[in-house]
Amino acid sequence: MVATPVKIQKRLTMQTAEIAANTTAIRSLDWDRDRFDIEFGLQNGTTYNSYIIRSEKLALVDTSHEKFRQLYLDTLTGLIDPKTIDYLIISHTEPDHSGLVKDILQLAPQVTVVGSKVAIQFLEDFVHQPFDRKLVKSGDSLDLGNGHVLDFVSAPNLHWPDTMLTYDRATQLLFTCDVFGMHYCSDSLFDEDLKAIEPDYRFYYECLMAPNARAVLAAIKRMESLPDTVTMVANGHGPVLRYNTDELIERYRSWSEAQSKAEKIVAVFYVSDYGWSDRISQAIARGITKTSVGVEMVDLKSIEPQEVQELVGRSAGMIIGMPPLSGSHLKETTTSIGTILAAAKAKQYIGMFESYGGNDEPIDPLLTKFREAGLRQAFSSIRIKDTPTEAIYQLCEESGTDLGQALSVDRKVKQLKAIDNELEKALGRISGGLYIITAKKGDLMSAMLASWVSQASFEPPGFTVAVAKDRAIESLMQVGDKFVLNVLEQGNYQPLMKHFLKRFPPGADRFAGIKTQPAVNGSPILTDALAYLECEVVSRMEVSDHWIVYSKVTNGRVSDPNALTAVHHRKVGNYY
Repeated sequence: MVATPVKIQKRLTMQTAEIAANTTAIRSLDWDRDRFDIEFGLQNGTTYNSYIIRSEKLALVDTSHEKFRQLYLDTLTGLIDPKTIDYLIISHTEPDHSGLVKDILQLAPQVTVVGSKVAIQFLEDFVHQPFDRKLVKSGDSLDLGNGHVLDFVSAPNLHWPDTMLTYDRATQLLFTCDVFGMHYCSDSLFDEDLKAIEPDYRFYYECLMAPNARAVLAAIKRMESLPDTVTMVANGHGPVLRYNTDELIERYRSWSEAQSKAEKIVAVFYVSDYGWSDRISQAIARGITKTSVGVEMVDLKSIEPQEVQELVGRSAGMIIGMPPLSGSHLKETTTSIGTILAAAKAKQYIGMFESYGGNDEPIDPLLTKFREAGLRQAFSSIRIKDTPTEAIYQLCEESGTDLGQALSVDRKVKQLKAIDNELEKALGRISGGLYIITAKKGDLMSAMLASWVSQASFEPPGFTVAVAKDRAIESLMQVGDKFVLNVLEQGNYQPLMKHFLKRFPPGADRFAGIKTQPAVNGSPILTDALAYLECEVVSRMEVSDHWIVYSKVTNGRVSDPNALTAVHHRKVGNYY
């Protein structure tokens, strides 16, 4: 089936296409968006996908981002008369998918809104007007006629508390919203080019789904109860999965199984629709998962006290986003906070943040109670006093990584002791140069000392570098990102190496006191380095505890052609 793109302007366009029998996709293409959700960088824009199912009854699945209001409504009314919509199915209520629900209700007041119990509760607070509703859960179905029977699968916390998947028996098509999606914008309606979308698919999973790995596995398990196989995934972001459906669903399963086997977990408690709580908590969770420590994210409004008690009991640490002091869910959040405090145990870690909601519960009195109970503070409390910036999100991620590293110390010691002594010595004989990688993206800057660097190609000139998964700079070295490889000079590298070997606290300026100058690509060049190479990430390969990053070189210079590169010799090969 051929998609018909309708160009409006370069930045925002619409695309419609028949993707299955009686099923039309309406895709809002946001070509130039470079930040999203928890403020992770986007290389290829994004899309917001909505769907129409035509049968005896007509159903609209999700809407679009409010920035597409006129474009979306014009496109929708060009396809159908809104007065003919019988059901509006809400996969979840995050604004990029439900931002136009109020508009649809004004155009089609007769519509029945279908969603999970939590989704309907969220919508009531969002639209502030009465509407007909139908609450559904796993096992429920809705008959649209002519074989289009919709089966519902609850998928809470993917990555929103109210998420629900919808399966159409007639087309074997699964509507998933954020699940199995990616931030990838192109004219391609489907996933024909797997190689092109793989990095974005994986990065999307890491940022949004990895912190909810157990919930991913639970949702996939529920999908097994569907009456037939899933042949196509109509997601909410990126191309529709048609050619690689089984493969890409299986990747979610395998990635989540690896995450769920973590020896230690951290419980992250937040309030999904208050301030920036969801974004901040997701950024912290992303930092934790980079260290192979598991995470379970929980909305304080929608969890039962016994579930809180059980989760705290098996967690090595807790992160709490301070809830509002008032509101419709005050009783639930107050009860949850009390249960966390009562169930907490000495030597667990505790981290806290305010979410700039304007009416946050104060941090210090509650933190004092946890510390009096013997808990250890995971990181300096994060206090958001304004709209979060890129630097704030980086601070949150680095805070999570610090906590994960603290929880991983025992495991790393065991791993080091487990390696055979002769093997350690043999590995240590693999020498490498000494380099410092520097990167800048927007307002963010980071750096790391590197020695696992090797030229990998002549044309284009390129090299690989191994970057540990829990390095802060890893987030700035995704496909398409730019950075500088600074080459250190033999006999003149100690000051720079000593500086960048320091352990920097979350959010600290790694370049304070260091002489730099901007490269063409914007990243810092270390003035005292022997040489520099400006680079762009082309691909990444995952190994057990590192990413192997292949980059092409776009520019470079040597300050002293007669000087030599500093060389790093190790006695053993089981640590740097």
